Amino acid sequence: MNNFKVIATENYLDEIKKLPKEYKAFVEELPNKLKENPFQGKPLIYRFLREKRIKEKRIYYLIYEDFNLVILVAVSGKKDQQHTIDHINYQLDDFKKIAEQISRQVS
Repeated sequence: MNNFKVIATENYLDEIKKLPKEYKAFVEELPNKLKENPFQGKPLIYRFLREKRIKEKRIYYLIYEDFNLVILVAVSGKKDQQHTIDHINYQLDDFKKIAEQISRQVS
């Protein structure tokens, strides 16, 4: 399996800044883990929409196999989980366009 490129949305970057310090090591290591194996998290709705848990928080990401790309899109707690998943699902077309643009720039 080729290594995947991992990018983060501005929304994701803003949200991880708000996390407590004890999450820092996990959040910093996650992109490296996803480069090697993006399918390690729990699948949601679709095979390519996944979440990775850290304690009571969840990190959401999308996998675009066609482009060898992972996009880190959101962070939420348990009580906001369904709202966050619905929001991501609603924006899938936008995320796909972003993935296509990135793949054109990289190749």
